[in-house]
Parts: sequence; C-alpha cells; structure tokens
Amino acid sequence: MMDQAAPNALSPYLFFSRAEWAALRADTPLTLTEADVNRLKSLNDPISLDEVVHIYLPVTRLLSLHVAAIQGLYAATRTFLGTHDGVTPFIIGIAGSVAVGKSTTARLLRALLRRWPNTPRVELIATDGFLLPNAVLKREGLMERKGFPESYDLPALLAFLSDIKGGKKDVTAPVYSHLSYDIVPGEAVKVERPDILIVEGLNVLQTSRLPKDGRAVPFVSDFFDFSIYIDAEEAVIRQWYLERFLRLRETAFRDPQSYFHRYASITTEEAMTFAEGLWSRINLINLRENILPTRPRAHLILRKGEDHRIEQVALRRI
Repeated sequence: MMDQAAPNALSPYLFFSRAEWAALRADTPLTLTEADVNRLKSLNDPISLDEVVHIYLPVTRLLSLHVAAIQGLYAATRTFLGTHDGVTPFIIGIAGSVAVGKSTTARLLRALLRRWPNTPRVELIATDGFLLPNAVLKREGLMERKGFPESYDLPALLAFLSDIKGGKKDVTAPVYSHLSYDIVPGEAVKVERPDILIVEGLNVLQTSRLPKDGRAVPFVSDFFDFSIYIDAEEAVIRQWYLERFLRLRETAFRDPQSYFHRYASITTEEAMTFAEGLWSRINLINLRENILPTRPRAHLILRKGEDHRIEQVALRRI
C-alpha cells in the first residue's frame, strides 16, 4: 500500500495506486458483462469492463463489509430499544462535480450490488429531483445558481431520507427531466423499503452553518452510512464538460422538446462559447465554493485521470 499522506501525519486517508487497489478485490466475482457496462455508462464517459474489475469490484467488497458491520450495529440498537421494526436501509452518498461521472458510478454500483448472493433491493435516487422548479428559481433569481445548495428543496430531501431511514413504506421523490431541464409536474418515483439506497448529487456532502442555540439541524450526509467522492483536476473536468455539451448538441438537444434545442443549430464556435460561459459562470463557481470543499468528508475518494480511468483511491482510515 502506498500511503501518499505520509508528508502530512494528520491525513485521515490511506492512498492506493490503481494496481494496489485492484489487488484488494480478493475473490469478489465479476457479475457484469461488457454489454452491461456499455448500457450503464453515461454520455462521454468511456468506462470499460477493466475499470469495473480493477476499481469497482474492490469497492463492492468494501461496501459488503460495511453493510454487514452497520446492520449489526442497527440490530444491536434495536435489541437495546426492544423494537422489532425490520432492517434499516444502508445509504450510500455519491458526490462530485458536474460531468465527472457520478451517474455512471452510481448505476454501476447499483448493478453490482443487486447481484450480491443475497440479492438485496438496491435503489438509486439523484438529487436533481429535489431541485426547485424553474418557475420558483426564476422568481427567486436563482436560475444562474441552479445546482447550488440554495437551489434545492432541502426540507423535502431531508424528509425523504428520514422516511427511507425510518423504514417507511412507499416513499416518493419528485422526477426531474434533463430534456425539459425542470421538475416534471405531478410525477413521482416510488422507493419502497430498499436494503440499500444510493443517493447521487453535486452537493450531497454539503454542510451548513450550525445554529448557535444548539438546535439539531440535520445535513443530507447525516443519513449516509458510506460516501464516495468522484474527483479529477479542475481543467480536466472543464474539458469533459465542454465535450459533453458538444455531444448533447448532436443528440439530445436536437429534440424539439429539449430546453437547449436552440443550441442544436448554432455553429460549433457559438456552442463552445455558450458552454464556456455556463462552465465559468455557474459550474466552476459551484465546484470551487460548494462541491470541492466537501471532498474531505467522503469515506472514499476515486480520482480520475484525463482518460476517465481512476488512477488513485483514497480510503478514510479515521
């Protein structure tokens, strides 16, 4: 194991090279095919089966140990309280910048965890569904802050996670459309007592200023049993963002129902200028001010190189 935190004796992380992390797979079986991976990956995220073998199988082995340990603690608490209210869901949070590959990681983990021998019920929720509707964002002057912490219906998200953690039946979450770039009125997705819930979003590790009167103010991450941060250099994420925008311009933006349909017919140079503006004016600021500062709160940090391959893994030890 390569502990690159040695220069800083107070680092809470142990660092692993790609090869060192891959060796921790042990006998974890590969249950996905190349075709499965191709179906699960996001646009402009060229992940391969090799990445699953070397990175994600060790992650799932680590998660299996955490799930067993945490469920043991939950069972002990139920014994202490004299309650018999079933299994408490294990919740995994996945954070990171726009265009860094959170959705691919979330879908891969869901697929792998669902194939565990005991076939647990594994669900996935993106926090996009808890964004405030565009009409509200426009009224509050927040359209240029979409994706920032203040653009979410935080009370609704906290209530959702509280209901899930409490084992409530038929919990629902709003639905977000990337095509219309807005919440879908009247639509909801039902989440019914999962064994494992994956929560993916930009700011899921975000904290806020604590009240001076000592009142309990929960954070989204308070409901997590394990958290993962997908990391990459700022300049690399910017390049991925621009490349993804150009790909979307050739695909999803061509749909007349797309919020960004008007950008499908402009020149490549005009599209790049617009995408650069979105990156520097919104996404870069959100990354620097809100997302990157939460990285040290994650249990596991997966750091990518320019080719999207994960080059280094950092595991929290304290």
